[in-house]
Amino acid sequence: MHRQITAEQYDGWPPEQCVGIEIVDGMISVAPSATKRQNRLARLLANALDHAAGPEWNADTNFDVRLQDVPLTNRRPDVVVYRADTIDISPTRPEHVLLVVEVVSPGSETTDRVVKVDQYAKAGIAFYWRVELAATGVPLVYTHVLDPATGLYRDADVFAGEVKAVAPFPVTVELTII
Repeated sequence: MHRQITAEQYDGWPPEQCVGIEIVDGMISVAPSATKRQNRLARLLANALDHAAGPEWNADTNFDVRLQDVPLTNRRPDVVVYRADTIDISPTRPEHVLLVVEVVSPGSETTDRVVKVDQYAKAGIAFYWRVELAATGVPLVYTHVLDPATGLYRDADVFAGEVKAVAPFPVTVELTII
């Protein structure tokens, strides 16, 4: 029989134990391993968003966002844009977050397209981007904006384009509406 994990228990774990897992309704959910391509795309997006966000916002990868305490739900988005003045506050809460980005991988399609959308909206995160690689290898970015009246995301624009580094920095994102 599985037991739910509390926020206090999770907060006592060493960071290396938390890598590669998410907690959903108090239960451990092992995330599928990201490919090198997905990791690179997430890193390039984070660098570009960090550069574009200015000094009031940070964009980073690979850390938990605490969506709720009871039952514990921690998600680990591929990219998080959060208020710079909350960098030392742990756990990162939805009210600190402006945007979460999920890079869809084989095995995470349903979770990224349906489950996480609902969870991030319920938590009140203003923007959600889902990035999928087209058959051509070009990233497609599906943007969603939280509708405060309904508490649900509404579809916004879909972009296609290239994420690339400009020697040596900053990273630019060249996306066009499709």
